[in-house]
Parts: sequence; structure tokens; C-alpha cells
Amino acid sequence: MKRLYLFLFSTLGLCSQGQTIAVTSFATGFSSPVEITHTSDDRLFVVQQGGTIKILNANGTTNTTPFLTLGPSVIDSGGEQGLLGLAFHPDYANNGYFYVNYTRDGDGATNIARYSVSTTDPNVADATSGVVLLTISQPFSNHNGGTLRFGPDGYLYIGMGDGGSGGDPGNRAQNLSQNLGKMLRIDVDSASPYGIPATNPFVGIDGNDEIFYYGVRNPWKFSFDRLNGDLWIADVGQNEVEEINKLTAPLTPGLNLGWRCYEGTQPYNISGCPEESTITMPFAEYTHAATSGCSITGGYVYRGAMYPNFYGNYFFADYCKSELATVVPDGTLTFTTNLSFAGNITTLGEDNSGELYVAGGGTIYKISDLDLSSADFTRNGIKMYPNPSNGEVFLDAPDSMYPLNFTIIDDAGRVVFNQKIEATSGNHFQTSDLARGVYLVKMTDKEGKQFSSKLAIQ
Repeated sequence: MKRLYLFLFSTLGLCSQGQTIAVTSFATGFSSPVEITHTSDDRLFVVQQGGTIKILNANGTTNTTPFLTLGPSVIDSGGEQGLLGLAFHPDYANNGYFYVNYTRDGDGATNIARYSVSTTDPNVADATSGVVLLTISQPFSNHNGGTLRFGPDGYLYIGMGDGGSGGDPGNRAQNLSQNLGKMLRIDVDSASPYGIPATNPFVGIDGNDEIFYYGVRNPWKFSFDRLNGDLWIADVGQNEVEEINKLTAPLTPGLNLGWRCYEGTQPYNISGCPEESTITMPFAEYTHAATSGCSITGGYVYRGAMYPNFYGNYFFADYCKSELATVVPDGTLTFTTNLSFAGNITTLGEDNSGELYVAGGGTIYKISDLDLSSADFTRNGIKMYPNPSNGEVFLDAPDSMYPLNFTIIDDAGRVVFNQKIEATSGNHFQTSDLARGVYLVKMTDKEGKQFSSKLAIQ
């Protein structure tokens, strides 16, 4: 497989630590992929804007039969319209429900619909099972949002753009009687077609019941941190500023995220706007002038097991740049050097293990860390040899670390070996059953401190 290397440098601040990101071609043959998600197993579901959802398996193969196809009689596609979002119900394993976001044929209105998986084939949906839960009229064909996510609270979150054109001419994002320019939250379990969580901020007062946050321009991508429930919203800017909003769990309902009063932290159209002190400003932002960017493609906080250097960093991209970027916990934003992706970066994805992917053109790439090495072991007096290994590996560690736990993890994030070690000497392990490749080794000492290295199997 072709491996592409990205050497990080800081454009907007100093990086807290150097990283070398590798992006490996994982699968090809997709048409306008706009979402990559999973349903708590090792399959990835790739949403194509034209109306098809394909299943991508852990070995990089794609199922011949699509999971679901919504034809031109159902959706309007092209430009910013089409099949835009997919989310699986938290109890999908039992109820088989999943939810899609698409612009419908004819008038381009946003439909949020529920479908069911086939009762006889887990790799195919029942295309006749669609039930539209919510329809939102769109005055223009752009700024449709698209992402759907179930939050840790079990409710469905929906990102809605401001209705389009430019500059939010109807000031819809600040208008609480409209669902455009909002982050919506609904309960898909308590009522038909949906219910309203009692803690939504405008229940019983002026404002649409579905609204959870307002003042967004086009939250094309958002995600929840799988560790702590923080909500990360990447909001596409108007003329100059792309912004990242980090809302810390437990989430505070009813926040005003600023648009159209502010583009990022910069005033845009403040006529009739509330005091600046009432606006929740971005956690991080970047300008087009400083980066040659044009449209943020939001991503995920890395919580996988393979690459400790990435842990806790938010990964994202820009549609106009062949580059990935990260935001570290202190808010420092860092772009990579140029990378020749096959097309614009339209989405990032996260698998069941927390490993990350990115779509460029018709290719899905897997993100990895080339700086994963034996330095962490060596620095702490741990020896693992031979490395590369061709059948057996030995481990020596300072006596003060025992008892310890020794774990080997493959590149899909699966634990392939795990053992508690009591003896302080003579520790060796058979590796002949492991496939050739590079593995992550994690060692946890008696105090819970973790050390990592990579292990090559020949």
C-alpha cells in the first residue's frame, strides 16, 4: 500500500510536541464520500453523497452490494446537497435502527429519516423501511449541515446550516423560531415521530423545542469525544475565519455560538446582536489568509490505542488543503505540510477502536504515527528484543516496575496478546502466531504508568 508522510509544523502557534503522521491508502473506488462511521463492530460504513452507503471491511475490501441506496426519486444531490449524514442507534444491535440526513428530491428540504437493517442480512438495509422523522425547509441549496450523531445521553444531535446564500441574509442562525443555523437535539425513542428532551433549553418558552445550540453557520462536521462526552463542532466560515467549538461535558444547553454576529472571534454583522459577553467564542480558529484554507472539515479527538502521541488531540482538515491538522488540549492549532490527497478532503472517520480515517477523493486513508518507536521503552530502562522479531521476543524491565502487564495491539486496535507478568527475569513470548506487520506494545507497571513501543514481526 502507498504510504504518504506528513511532517507537522506549526502555522498558528508552537506545537507541544513533534509528530510524524502517516496516511496509508486503505481502500479506493468510492464516489464523493462524505461520512465514515461504524456500528460497534469492525465494519466501516462509507456514505456517498449521491445516495449510496457502502460497507468497508477491516481488511480493506468493500462489499459488492451496497448497504443502502437512495435513488434520485428520494434525494437531490450535487453541490452541497445529497445524502449527507448517517448515525446508528445506540441499541442498533437489538433494534436495527439507523438514521440518515439527506436533501429530498424536488425542493431540497432536509429530511431526517429512520431506516432498519434487513432481518436476514446484517450487511444490507431494508430500503422500504424508511420513515421521515423531521423535515426542515431550505431556502437555498447550500449550507445544509449534514452530520448526525447520538450523544452520550442517547439523544440524536443534528447539525443544521443557516439556510445558505451568503452572510445569512435572513439572520436565521440567531432566530429561535427557525431550526436553521442550529444544533438540534431530539429523542427518537420516547414518541413518534420523535420526542423533545425535557432539558432542551427552549421547552416551554419562546424558541423551537428542538434547538440545543444556536448561532452556527454550517456545522458540516461535529463529533463527541468518546472518552468524556465533550462536543466538538467545526463550523465553516464565511469570508475568512474557520472555527472549532469545544463544548465541555456535561453540556450546557442554549449557548449562542455567535454566527452571524461573529465569524469566529471577529465581528461580522453585529447589528441587533446581543452583548459579546453572552457569545460562546471558538476554542480554536484559523484564517484563510494565514493557511490558504477555505472550509473546515471537522473530525475527532483521537482515543485509539495504537498511537499514544496522538492521544487527546483533535484531528481535522480543510476542504481546500491537502493537509491534516490537529488541535492539542491547550488549544494550539497545527497544520501539516502539503499532502497530495486524491481530491479534496470531505470527511474524517472513526472506527470502533477509536482509530482514525480520512477521505480524499475516492480513497479512504488510514491515519497513523510514524514516530511510534522504542524511545519510550529505552528512556525508562525497558528492553524488548529482538525487534524485528521472527518468532520470539524477550522483555527486561527494572525490578521496581513488577508486577506489570504486557499487551500487543494490531493496527486495527485489537488486543492480540495480553499477559500479567510477575517474574522479574526470564520473560519471553512467542510471536510466531502473529501476522507480519508493525504492532503497538503497551506495558503498564504496578503503579499504572504506561509505556509504549512498536514491535515489527517478520
